Parts: sequence; C-alpha cells; structure tokens
Amino acid sequence: MPLFKALKNLFPAFLFVASIVQAQPNTSPQSNPAWPKQPIRIIVSFTPGGAPDILARVLAESWQRNLGVPVVVENRPGFGGNIGADVVAKSEPDGYTLLIGTVGIHAINGALYDKMSFDPIKDFTPISFLASTPNVLIVNKRLGVSNVHELIELAKNKPNQLTFGSSGIGTSLHMSGELFKEMAGVQIRHIPYKGRAQSLPDLVSGRISMLFDNLSSSLPLIKAGEVQALAVTTLKRSPAAPEIPTMAEQGLTGFEAVSWFSLMAPANLPPSIQKRLNQMTQRTLNSPEIKNRLLASGLEPAPSSPKDLAKLIHQESVKWSRVVQQSGAKLDQ
Repeated sequence: MPLFKALKNLFPAFLFVASIVQAQPNTSPQSNPAWPKQPIRIIVSFTPGGAPDILARVLAESWQRNLGVPVVVENRPGFGGNIGADVVAKSEPDGYTLLIGTVGIHAINGALYDKMSFDPIKDFTPISFLASTPNVLIVNKRLGVSNVHELIELAKNKPNQLTFGSSGIGTSLHMSGELFKEMAGVQIRHIPYKGRAQSLPDLVSGRISMLFDNLSSSLPLIKAGEVQALAVTTLKRSPAAPEIPTMAEQGLTGFEAVSWFSLMAPANLPPSIQKRLNQMTQRTLNSPEIKNRLLASGLEPAPSSPKDLAKLIHQESVKWSRVVQQSGAKLDQ
C-alpha cells in the first residue's frame, strides 16, 4: 500500500512532464513525414558533365538512397541558365522541383539581360550553398604560350584575332573572360557555346584559342596533357591542382572569379520543407566520402544556411553587375 500511495502522488508530476515533452516541436529530419511522397527532380540549366551536373547527381544519388522516392536530374540548357531556372521559378513551391543555382543565374543574368521571364532573386527560395570551384584559363597547346604574360603579349600583337570560348553568354566563365580583357587591356573575341561539351573539342582542335572553364570540368584534359592550363581565377591556388598559378601571381593583381553553385527552390517554399532540404544537403555534402570525392574533382563543398546563401547572392549581384556594366554586354532573352 505505501508503494501505491507513492506512485499515486507522483502521477500529477508525470502528467506535467509528459505535457512539456508533447509540446516540444520535432526538429528531426522526419518532422514533416508527409514529404516527400512523390519523385523529386533537380533541374540543371547546363549540359551534362559540368560542375552543376556533377553536384546534382551527387545529391540525387544520396537522397534517393535515403528517402525511398526517385530523385531525377533533368538537364535544361540554354540562355546562360535561364531556361532551366524559368522552369523552377514557375513550378509549385512543394519541394518536388529544385534548381542547381549558379553565380550566372542569380548574380549575373539580372544585369546582363534586358528582359527576363523571372526574377533571379525574388522568384526563388534559397536552400543551401553547395560548392565552389575556380575557373581556369586553358589554351590550345599550339598557341605557343606557357603563361599569362606570354598570352597577353600575343593578344596585344594580334588584337581581335584570338578567341575565347565559354559555356554561354552571361555565365561566370564568360564574365571571367570579360574581366581578363579589361584587366589585361586586350581585345579577344568571345565565342559562346551552349555548354562545355561543345567548347572543349573546339579548343583541343584549335578552332578557338582559349577557354575559361570550371577547373572541375577541365581537370581530366589538363592532366591528360590535351590542353595547356595557364592560371586559375581564384586568389589562392586550388588544392586539386596546386601546380597551376593564379592570375594574381602573374601580374593581374586582385583578379578573382569563382564559379559557385547552390540549391534553390521556387519562392514561397514552406519553411518545414526548406529546413529539411537544407538538413539533407548538409548531411550529404559533409559526408567524408562525398567531400573527398568532390575535392578531388576540383569542387570545394561548403553547405550553408539559407540566410548565408541569400547574403552571398546579394553581394555577388553587386560585384558582377559592375563587371557587366563595364563590359557593355546586354542581351534580350
């Protein structure tokens, strides 16, 4: 009987504690069990094989294994990434259609295009920064230059005779070339391509003189000796290719052009799904196996909070708007 009375006296306290536990929000990744319940698609606004495509497939592989629903990657190239971005901007904000965002789509195109079918900032919900990669200046081996100094001298002796390719007008690769022209004081013709898959063969064959590309995309060709790498476009050398000097080391002090990639969703995504997508992204990119894999390919993963991503997009928009204005480039979509 004493034991029964003691338990009876403890019962109200038990109810009080239980009520507190029940009232606490569930912040685990399973806090929104209704999502996902159908396939997820990740839109890549460029051709297969480049850095955005690599990141999308890393996420898709990891998520599909853990979520139990199909996760598909869909390539929608064109207009500097605007075609794929437009698809996502006009999709339902339900977490089932996502975009691999780029510096071009969210920080350059708004200044470059006179008319756009979407707002590169207002029409998207930031999820997480994914990774960055240096751009690299590579040249046709028959051009006969081995460093940036020699290239600048050649370009000054042959104004508008040399050409540089990029994966599209308005991409960070195009803007890298415009920044190079401005800082080096040279005139080189820009040849835009729909994607790297078309530009690289033309560089190797000599149809174009040089190319700005993501290091992660060009690294296999550089290592195979098919092209000559002159410089990376970051302030520091890349751990993936420490033998390639920076532009700044070769006289272009302050030259910096980084390609970065993010995960974006349509505007007005429910906060619970935004949070879960961020948690899933953090878990995938912080995996030691995946992190090492990306680093080896020239990509530096650095998942972030949505707030930090939004801040970066604003800062980059200010920077690249100035470069676009100085280059005089303007386009109609």
